[in-house]
Amino acid sequence: MKKVFVLVVLFVLPLVAYLFFASGVNNFGRLPILTESTNEIQVLGSEVQLQDKITILGFLGQNVDLRQTNALNLNQKIYKRFYEFKDFQTVMLVPKGTEKAVENLTKELSELVDISKWKFVFAEVDQIEKLFDGLGTNITLEEDYGTPYVFIIDKNRNLRGRNNDDDEGIKYGFNTNSVAELNNKMEDDVKIILAEYRLALKKNNATRSK
Repeated sequence: MKKVFVLVVLFVLPLVAYLFFASGVNNFGRLPILTESTNEIQVLGSEVQLQDKITILGFLGQNVDLRQTNALNLNQKIYKRFYEFKDFQTVMLVPKGTEKAVENLTKELSELVDISKWKFVFAEVDQIEKLFDGLGTNITLEEDYGTPYVFIIDKNRNLRGRNNDDDEGIKYGFNTNSVAELNNKMEDDVKIILAEYRLALKKNNATRSK
């Protein structure tokens, strides 16, 4: 049994890790930049920033309780799978006055996984609108300043997505109402961007060692 365990650790796990990253890169290449240099989060009292982070960005709106299922879907299907990667975070913009509802939501989220990389930023509605408009998408905020869609932002604050999606053509965001979309599309795209940075880091380290 010890020999089998050693063989699994030495050979199987590295292969699984390789396939995890290589599958997405081979199928899609680099994840396209759809909007360059989106707005930074500028909320007084908040230390949360997009720069130098790989961010899943969302807008919960004033009706946090109604979007609890959306957050739980995202937590289970995306966050739980990737939160251990360095510089990864999930950021939710929410209007001020929703603090109690967010507190209740975090309790639900924390029952499934360590939520230390879930970041909630309480902002004025005009700040939320400014940040959302800076994404330059074809998606609109709903009347409560929220949306079920979440967005992938890279370390340079570029919005990443798909420019040849089979269903939408240009795909700016991912609908957290749809578990299938999170499983079949968003998971692949997050894998790709994490693989990009992992490969870039390897190249930098190789260059420095020469």
